[in-house]
Amino acid sequence: MSIPPIAPYTMADVTVRTTPQLDWTIDPDRAALLIHDMQNYFVDAYEPGAEPLATVIPNIAALRDAADRAGMPVVYTAQPPRQHPSRRGLLTERWGTGIGDDDEARIIDDLATRPNDVEITKWRYSAFARTDLRSLLAHDGRDQLIITGIYAHIGVMLTAADAFMQDVQAFLVTDAVADFNAPFHGAAVDYVSTTCGVPLATADALAALGVKAAADA
Repeated sequence: MSIPPIAPYTMADVTVRTTPQLDWTIDPDRAALLIHDMQNYFVDAYEPGAEPLATVIPNIAALRDAADRAGMPVVYTAQPPRQHPSRRGLLTERWGTGIGDDDEARIIDDLATRPNDVEITKWRYSAFARTDLRSLLAHDGRDQLIITGIYAHIGVMLTAADAFMQDVQAFLVTDAVADFNAPFHGAAVDYVSTTCGVPLATADALAALGVKAAADA
């Protein structure tokens, strides 16, 4: 079964029912920005130009610019094309054969990687599974991860959970992630909020990175 077409929904449709249980705050000297699976293959499931990506993509871009100004590492995950069945494992049973060619595997043009960005090859839902993400963060002295991208209830949520289990503070940017639908999106935020991380809006993440809102500039 491949990824189904995703109907538009807005951030106003996303209901969050929980209160965060952790009081962590973003420190630019401790944090890295993760842009999770923003590849053509996954983005193409959404209706072009529609919500939620009409909001999510500019928000990710703004966070990336702020990370650059703050001197923070920017890390991308990208699943490889043409995965051998022995590498893909049970993902084939749930999602089919996956990314078929190099064009599908590319990061979308609006968020294309730059020379100083780090791209890691991702094999499972979590960005930590079978990758060197944890060692990359440790090398840069980073123990916080600001998470953006798709899909919220799959790789994004499980990356946040895995971060927690590896003593990395996870921050889920609620309007810089997207999902299959608004209920899944809200449930992912609730899960992170109550178990393993801090959800926050793009505006709050930008403020923590030293970016003032337009009205305050």
